[in-house]
Amino acid sequence: MSRLPTLFISHGAPTFALERGRVGQELAALGQVLPRPEAVLVVSPHWMTAAPRVGAAASPATIHDFGGFDPALYRIRYPVSGHPVLAARAVVRLIEDGWDAHPDPERGLDHGAWAPLLHLYPTAAVPAFQVSLPLALDARQAWSLGRSLAPLADEGVLIIGSGSLTHNLHDFRMRPGLDAAYVKSFTAWVHEAIAQGDESRLLRTLEDAPHARRAHPTPEHFWPLLVAAGASGRTMLPVRILEGGVTHESLSMDSIVFGDSNRVIGTQDTVSPAVTRALPGGIPSWYHVQPKNAGAVTSEAAHEGEGRGLHAARGPI
Repeated sequence: MSRLPTLFISHGAPTFALERGRVGQELAALGQVLPRPEAVLVVSPHWMTAAPRVGAAASPATIHDFGGFDPALYRIRYPVSGHPVLAARAVVRLIEDGWDAHPDPERGLDHGAWAPLLHLYPTAAVPAFQVSLPLALDARQAWSLGRSLAPLADEGVLIIGSGSLTHNLHDFRMRPGLDAAYVKSFTAWVHEAIAQGDESRLLRTLEDAPHARRAHPTPEHFWPLLVAAGASGRTMLPVRILEGGVTHESLSMDSIVFGDSNRVIGTQDTVSPAVTRALPGGIPSWYHVQPKNAGAVTSEAAHEGEGRGLHAARGPI
């Protein structure tokens, strides 16, 4: 198998699982043309630990690490298999590069993983596991984490950094079609840095980009972008930006395909405009849903800020 590209996916709010939008269509199309991976590895800000942990469960649970949303979200199950062998390879790679990494045989998938995977691989046929995001990272360390994982892309692992190109929950609004101007300005700056393959500029984004502090009051949703770029190998170029627009005024949904090997998915016209599929009303038929009286899976490692930040917008948690 040719080396796989690496992806950065803006997963937005948990409602992305139900509201496919533009980027969901792009991911669905991408999943149809990418060579089938041996497994997907996701780094998400909703699993943060002191040092890297690698999910090694054979059947990872669907973790509903959010509160106050549509009850339909808590009934979704993404019944994917894990890949303990490749998870063990990830642990070895991290240890070889000096990270204090350990497997976690119980860890499931948080919504930063399963929500985008619902669109990328809706049948849950590709095994998936997560690597946690270390708590005390800076930009260079996030990039280095990706570099440490990069060799796995030569072993058939699709590496995904799942975060958000902008992520200010204090600006979160439920009104559609009103995009905050600062989101567009910040996003354009990042697009330019990525298009130029400018690693040093991308690493300085949260210091130098316009409105950076407002776009990311805290950095954890930006670090997965640097992880994905670092994992792309020798150079992040060429890149392809999957434009996802802006949701809830403050969440840019743009996603990115990184690396030399994104040529394996063909020309731009192969993927965009995306292949679209009509969805039935309510929960799409290709989601796996538990009965209404099924309890939600929770996690002691859930990212509590998601629920707190959306409290005003979405009601009680």
